[in-house]
Amino acid sequence: MEKINSFVRKSLIGGMLVVLPIAIFFIVFRWLFFLVTDLIQPLTDWLVPRLQLPELVADGIVVVLLVLACFLIGTLVSTGIGKWLHLRFDGYLTRLAPGYRIIKEIIGQFMGDPESSPFSKGEVVRVRLFGAQSPTTVTAITTSRNSDGTMTIFMPTGPNPTSGNIYHVPEELVEVIHGATVESMMRSIIACGAGSDKLFQSKAG
Repeated sequence: MEKINSFVRKSLIGGMLVVLPIAIFFIVFRWLFFLVTDLIQPLTDWLVPRLQLPELVADGIVVVLLVLACFLIGTLVSTGIGKWLHLRFDGYLTRLAPGYRIIKEIIGQFMGDPESSPFSKGEVVRVRLFGAQSPTTVTAITTSRNSDGTMTIFMPTGPNPTSGNIYHVPEELVEVIHGATVESMMRSIIACGAGSDKLFQSKAG
């Protein structure tokens, strides 16, 4: 009986490990799909009667046009005149809408803006957060090297790496893992520390 119960539990858990990620993926995809289509609905409503298209096809065309517009704008702001126009527009919008700057910085962090995001240029480190004599270390990302000899680090919390704590610690308490990438570190955080051994051995490679 015990073997039967063990077999049933193992099979049930194995099946859930296969089915649940797929189900959650489709739930998230469905939510994202309806979120996007709701946002672009005015453009779709304008396009459908003019081109006599099904709504789903019109949604697809609008998304493609928006992606193309983002590409063209990104190309423009990489030029000298584009940067100048962008800076002027940013200045006006910041004065008119104070919350715009915060929103822009948050998006820049998560989109990997090389000018501001520690997720694109930060170093993976182990930090003796409780002092040089403590054997306990934490995994973190450097976000700033300060003129007073300290380093600012961001210590993500698992399994959600987008939340965490910020510390300012003496540089001698920080060990840089030179071969480790932020992506591999984030995978370890999401896995609640699993894979840390491989992460810390990156410096040897």
